[in-house]
Amino acid sequence: MDEKNVIKIDNYKFEVILDKEKGMNVPGIIFLDDSLMEAVLQEETINQVINVASLPGIVKASYAMPDIHYGYGFPIGGVAAFDMAEGIISPGGVGFDIACGVRVLRTDFEYSDIKNKIALLMENIFRNVPKGIGTKGRLKLSDREMKDVFLKGALWPVKNNYGYEENLEYIEENGTFPEADPDYVSREALERGRDQLGSLGSGNHFIEIQKVCEIFNRKAADVMGISDNQIVIMIHSGSRGLGHQICSDYLKIMQTASAKYNISLKDRQLACAPLSSPEGIKYFKAMGCAVNFAMANRECLSYWVIQEFEKMFSKSHRKMGMELIYDISHNVAKIETHIIDNKRKTLCVHRKGATRSFGPGHESVPADYRSVGQPVIIPGDMGRYSYIMTGTKKAMSESMGSSCHGAGRLLSRSAAKRKINGAELKNELFSRGIIVLASSMSGLAEEAPQAYKDVAEIVDIAENAGLSRKVAKLVPLGVIKG
Repeated sequence: MDEKNVIKIDNYKFEVILDKEKGMNVPGIIFLDDSLMEAVLQEETINQVINVASLPGIVKASYAMPDIHYGYGFPIGGVAAFDMAEGIISPGGVGFDIACGVRVLRTDFEYSDIKNKIALLMENIFRNVPKGIGTKGRLKLSDREMKDVFLKGALWPVKNNYGYEENLEYIEENGTFPEADPDYVSREALERGRDQLGSLGSGNHFIEIQKVCEIFNRKAADVMGISDNQIVIMIHSGSRGLGHQICSDYLKIMQTASAKYNISLKDRQLACAPLSSPEGIKYFKAMGCAVNFAMANRECLSYWVIQEFEKMFSKSHRKMGMELIYDISHNVAKIETHIIDNKRKTLCVHRKGATRSFGPGHESVPADYRSVGQPVIIPGDMGRYSYIMTGTKKAMSESMGSSCHGAGRLLSRSAAKRKINGAELKNELFSRGIIVLASSMSGLAEEAPQAYKDVAEIVDIAENAGLSRKVAKLVPLGVIKG
């Protein structure tokens, strides 16, 4: 990467200059500070921003959030919006773990109420929540039930007594992605998902019991029911093997489609089809099924966790104040309306490792939160902290209503396993009062805090760039890794 192609706009925003000779249709916009930009310049990620900027029908810019790092086709942290008539849809712009996302539940407990019970709670949750690579969930669904999940999303567990109706309002799309169509999901994908509903998965997926340690915005915290020393539960998971298979299926289809529609690709991983083409429409509807599966999965996982609290404290979840604050998806393409050149325009917005960050007053934000903006949940690593932020009006004009989704990796998974001993890491975290349970020590090493950037730096950039605003900081007390 030639550094001369990148100019600094302000302390938290850089522009990759529009270069028609490189095939770019729009500039690249990267939200970073000087020190992290220096690191990114050494990677291939800026070339990925340029490659995305070269796709047909892209509108305004190829964006990269503060947690940018190298990904499949699009960078992780990549955001791109495409014109509905002239633009494309790309599985590489969504990712393999479709609708991987995170949710936070509040409780009425303070740290002092449960500090002596956290170890036992974590053991019970660890024993009763399925997790790990290829793990089966508690449920094995028929074809009809799977198709119901594909169509109904989080409404399915609610209707089948594995979830709570009051949660639906606080999930993006109210828990159901409306454009899903099971007719475009392969038999292989359906089979991979059949027995995985309500399972955590592996890698960076987790269940954490956390404590609110700092509040930055009292008004927004009050609106979300967040208070000092409060116990909250964060769950990170996605669409499991189903989403992975749908992505794999359609990558093959899109390779052929790209040639069929004469789309010039700078990277085969950006294989795509016009949004209005049969291939594009089928992928969008199949992807919607995975989005619905992921939202249903997190609702089931919440249900299993809440059950363990109910057993431990012999109270209903309502008497413990266990309620969903919000549930967001990271890897998804959505049809949204944005103001472009002072005109309302319907676009297909790809967010690959990025979070929707709609500001105050937006009609898609739950009514309870409309005065402060959409909750933006930023998980960190198991040794430091996570954040809850709110979306902003500025994000609507700066980043297609988007913000970061996490810390961003510093080390690849293989590099982390070479450098870090999982058992030693577990002991080190335990000595700091963090109870960690994992399916494997090598898997734990992959997700070591040292493998990630400091999420506080990423969150500060997001706030200073105006993409989202800090509400509360959370520290881990108990961690379950898949």
